[in-house]
Amino acid sequence: MKAATRVGVFGLLGSGNLGNDGSLEAVLGYLRAEHPEAVVDALCGGPEAVATRYRIPATRLHWYRGEYRTASRAGAIAAKGLGKLVDAFRTAAWVRRHDVVIVPGMGVLEATLPLRPWGFPYALFLLCASGRLFGTRVALVGVGAAAIGDRPTRALVRWSARLAAYRSYRDAPSRDAMRAMGVDTARDEVYPDLAFALPAPSAAPPSGAVCVGVMDFHGGNDDRARAEEIHRRYLDGTTRFVRALVEDGRTVRLLTGDECDAPVVAAMLDAVDSPLVTAAEAASPADVMKETAAADIVVATRYHNLVGALKAGTPTLALSYAAKSDALMERMGLGAYCHPAREVDADRLLEQFRSLEKHAAEARRTLTEHNEAASRELSRQFADLTAKLFPSTASQETR
Repeated sequence: MKAATRVGVFGLLGSGNLGNDGSLEAVLGYLRAEHPEAVVDALCGGPEAVATRYRIPATRLHWYRGEYRTASRAGAIAAKGLGKLVDAFRTAAWVRRHDVVIVPGMGVLEATLPLRPWGFPYALFLLCASGRLFGTRVALVGVGAAAIGDRPTRALVRWSARLAAYRSYRDAPSRDAMRAMGVDTARDEVYPDLAFALPAPSAAPPSGAVCVGVMDFHGGNDDRARAEEIHRRYLDGTTRFVRALVEDGRTVRLLTGDECDAPVVAAMLDAVDSPLVTAAEAASPADVMKETAAADIVVATRYHNLVGALKAGTPTLALSYAAKSDALMERMGLGAYCHPAREVDADRLLEQFRSLEKHAAEARRTLTEHNEAASRELSRQFADLTAKLFPSTASQETR
């Protein structure tokens, strides 16, 4: 009797970022439907949350629990350094126990948000190098990528991609970025974001509400010197926009996509101080889609809040902070409705909002068509994944 395929999932999963968890849910859905015999576990950022929510064994990604906290004292710096060495052996041992490891979506090949090379980029490199060393197939599935200026981070990301056995991307600019960084992408495919494979929420009756997805936005990896200025301009502009909606008598629901966004919600509630503005409590990707489905219009910053709103079929306006947001909106037929998150102009944003509201019916029809196309394309993604990672299963199905 053939042993069950041992499949690992890897990434900052269960750590409070709902977009990352949405990608994980999509891949677990695929595995349970197409490869129910597979034995699945995770090496991830939030093992307790992953084990509880998704009912799979999970191991902490980093040996040192303070990995993503700034180390200033000598003891913490030494512990971080020791953690890098320990993680090399921990990761290798974990990878060796698997036949396949999947990195489900996420922006693992980009630095559009602040990122240190010896954090997740180093962890990803350890994963891909261990896979090559032990013959474990490592797949970067539907991932995001972007040009990276920082040389150590760029080197780790480039080598991670080169060492992976399989790569696919969530948009064409991601593939182009990896090609520009020296990765041979001739066999790499582009598919819609994995979250488009999640079940769509039930249609909701018109409520008149506007869902505003906010973010603890401080710019990208190359913006550290002006991070506070960027954050202040983003918060001020978005708050002015929400206040203008309230003055028009509109109900506003503030939505987050990561635990770190809570202070932004608190600041906006304090600044606007109106019963028309409330905060949504979204604890899962399904919650995000439910909130956005209940709105007439969504205005959002976080990439996966945009994905959730578009998947729900709700007319959406993007506060775009990276090329991935622009590419997503273009793919879904709403490319005209993007506004720069670094330069939020409340008056201009309000004009775009009113234009989208005027054309809401057309936008809903467009999203229905593009969601159907995304579903078909993701079926091809999963079929390709089976052929490349589970060749024995694929050959049995074609007999």
